[in-house]
Amino acid sequence: MEERKILVIEDDPAIRRGIVDALQFDGYETFEADNGSLGLDMAVKVGYDLLLLDLILPGRDGLEILREVRATRPSLPVIILTARGEEADRVEGLRLGADDYVVKPFSVKELLARVEAVLRRSPERPSDVSRFKIPGGEVNLSRCEVCFEDGGRTELSERERELLRYLICNPGRAISRREILTRVWRIDACSIFETRTIDMHIARLREKLRDDSSEPSIILTVRGKGYMFAVPGREK
Repeated sequence: MEERKILVIEDDPAIRRGIVDALQFDGYETFEADNGSLGLDMAVKVGYDLLLLDLILPGRDGLEILREVRATRPSLPVIILTARGEEADRVEGLRLGADDYVVKPFSVKELLARVEAVLRRSPERPSDVSRFKIPGGEVNLSRCEVCFEDGGRTELSERERELLRYLICNPGRAISRREILTRVWRIDACSIFETRTIDMHIARLREKLRDDSSEPSIILTVRGKGYMFAVPGREK
């Protein structure tokens, strides 16, 4: 079984070292960041299965990182790490979509139990992906590229990558243009009744994926609702 990957964002070096050592001893692969700016960059770009997130960080705070993660990787499991006096932030973190929290100081056994429990629940949720197969090729979101079996290669723009990632993280669900504008473009779509922006990006994505626009098999149009990702066999 492939090792589960966990990103640890914690600025206290002793706590971070203890967490990373415990996770690695228990068989997890780890990534780590010691500040909010690096943590935010890793949180939206690195491929991993669970995020352990301290709320009080230099650079960018944990709640800001959590908002970005939920906007770009809505299905990713997140456990927040909080101090005893941070109840309001803990409540806000759960409101923003954190799966669980651990209060400092915590025991290694408690942390590992929480991690195991959240990861055990996560197969019921769509998981984030960095690579996946398509008919005749493969998409690598980390590299923003599509590679075909005939040797062809196409680059994706950052926006195209994030749009495709959002669709992939919600397989089999029709996603409205308004939701895409809110979650991928990150703009208030309440006053936008009609737009061609999403349709144009979908058209370009289909072209780059060699997905026949007259009869698409990868990104489907759901009449009256929006778009849906329809490729099985995703690879994490």
